[in-house]
Amino acid sequence: MKEKIRVRFAPSPTGYMHVGNFRTALYTYLFARKEQGTFIVRLEDTDQKRYVEDALEKLLSLLQWAGFEYTEGVYIENGKVVQKGDVGPYIQSERLEIYKEYAQQAISAGHAYHCFCTPERLEEMRKEQVMAKRAPMYDRACLKLSSEEIAKKRAANEPFVVRQKIITEGMTEYDDLIRGKVIIKNELLDDQILIKSDGYPTYNFANVIDDHLMRITHVTRGEEYISSTPKYIQLYQNFGWEVPKFAHLPLLLNADKSKLSKRQGDVAVEDYIAKGYLKEAIINFVALLGWNPGQGSTQELFSLEELVQSFDIKNVHKSGAVFDLKKLDWMSSEYIKKLSIDELYERISHAGFLEKSLVKNASHEMQSTEYLKKVLLIERDRLTKLSDIGEQNEFFFVEPHYETSLLHWKGNTPQMTMEAIEKALALFETLSDIEWDKRDTLERILLETAGDYAQSLGGIEAGRGRGDFLWPLRVALTGAQKSPSPSDCAFVLGKTMVLKRLQIAISKLS
Repeated sequence: MKEKIRVRFAPSPTGYMHVGNFRTALYTYLFARKEQGTFIVRLEDTDQKRYVEDALEKLLSLLQWAGFEYTEGVYIENGKVVQKGDVGPYIQSERLEIYKEYAQQAISAGHAYHCFCTPERLEEMRKEQVMAKRAPMYDRACLKLSSEEIAKKRAANEPFVVRQKIITEGMTEYDDLIRGKVIIKNELLDDQILIKSDGYPTYNFANVIDDHLMRITHVTRGEEYISSTPKYIQLYQNFGWEVPKFAHLPLLLNADKSKLSKRQGDVAVEDYIAKGYLKEAIINFVALLGWNPGQGSTQELFSLEELVQSFDIKNVHKSGAVFDLKKLDWMSSEYIKKLSIDELYERISHAGFLEKSLVKNASHEMQSTEYLKKVLLIERDRLTKLSDIGEQNEFFFVEPHYETSLLHWKGNTPQMTMEAIEKALALFETLSDIEWDKRDTLERILLETAGDYAQSLGGIEAGRGRGDFLWPLRVALTGAQKSPSPSDCAFVLGKTMVLKRLQIAISKLS
């Protein structure tokens, strides 16, 4: 019978969700879904010094936002933190007695010991080791204490930690699902702390106890834990437990190949949500940070369900993955193009970007749903993020300001420019409401008029073209050298605004 796969994502409530942690959650979730296993969410909150208020709720809400469905662990339900499952609690701070029990078992079996060394002594010891060009490691001074000395110190309430007694002879080997066989000399391992002086376990101890008791079969985490894994394996062996399978993910790198850090840009998923990147794009982008579908596939856009079907942890790369914002921009723009105008409007509105953009200061008419959906119809293919609304083409929401000279096409005289704008004004005044409401009809009429106007000036032989008519019109409507076509701009702005801006242009020329 095939082993039932059980995996966990175990964040710490110490602030935002780092992109690297989010990738770990994503890969763990995809692996569980692909293998029809159980995805568990556990909270590792034993580092009380770094605990951040509301961080837990934000982390759990982010998992819900991403669509990572699970049936065991810690949840948010109706705004409250709840736990479900038969091997809880799933919050480490509620499991302190469990850790103390297993720490005492390890001490009794000779696999761990009390350490009463002060921080000052440890710091002095490290300095001496560094000066001697040796790796900083605990010197096992307290391992020599007799049971009577330990009892005396404990009776005097001297602060202590519990350390693991590492086997320093030989090698530790394990098969990494991504990297293959890993071999580490045990002499390089330090006697790590299992229980801190405040009674809380370290991550290194609690994660082993919890993974065993919660029947975790596969552990996915960052490559920074590769060298620590032999310590965990020794703990499993000390207790006589089965060791889970490990997969260590590659680092995330900046463009200069340095480790991804906040010094060079945003590293929190929340930052990219706040900037208006689509959820689908963020998940897709993060999935490809160190993984590809393999077998010669060139597919780059994946829904969450497609990622589940395509994911194979053996296709995760060993080398670091570069965090390329240009790739995220491209993905986000591609997903925006796939949205209907109604969906796009709903997402921008729901995310609050209408209140954060130029739209908030526009006229009442320009804030209407009908007007904004027209803007999106024209702008959809140009948007990179939801927050781009109103940022690239301000003229849809504010009166354009420009130098009169910009109206002139390729050295045309003011009189020629005036004639072109007056012709456009006369044309727009005669268009019916039906013609104004049809984007393709407006485009056809303007192109035909531009062609006829060029012919009236002598046509191609005289060096005349559609630009003689369309350029002054574009500038009058937008005040910009680059913009959507004059017909698209007119379609969005509507008759009243178009006539007003043409009249302003005529006043400038006068």
